[in-house]
Amino acid sequence: MDILILCIGNQEGGDDGIGPYIAERLKNDSSQDMVLDCGTIPENYTGVIKRQKPKTLILIDAAEMNLHPGEIRIIPREKLATMHFSTHGIPLSVFIKYLEKDVPHIIFIGIQPETMQGTLSDPVKKSGDDLIRILQRKKIEQIPVLQ
Repeated sequence: MDILILCIGNQEGGDDGIGPYIAERLKNDSSQDMVLDCGTIPENYTGVIKRQKPKTLILIDAAEMNLHPGEIRIIPREKLATMHFSTHGIPLSVFIKYLEKDVPHIIFIGIQPETMQGTLSDPVKKSGDDLIRILQRKKIEQIPVLQ
């Protein structure tokens, strides 16, 4: 398998639901390798990830990056330890470190939330749709890296 996309988030947590929103739309897209909606417990999917042996694992989640709502960034691994992800049992940096020996290339894509309650905000939903198009075209290099 070339690419496995792991979408993370809580559908009832405002913009934290952007991962499940993206997963739902990509699951019906035959151009994608494999998409998983893992909700708030990505660690429960380590067995699936190891069995599938993707060359690239893409993780998508809402991330507090001190940017404008809806901004999308690739977050380098060294910055993950300092990021705030409110809904996860273990830090994503630990999750990624655990998978590094089995997955050659791991990319974390964050979307800046506006609200963590209610429904998806308009800027985050629009960015989710933009990210879906980027993933469908396999143009991840268009996403800026968080500085």
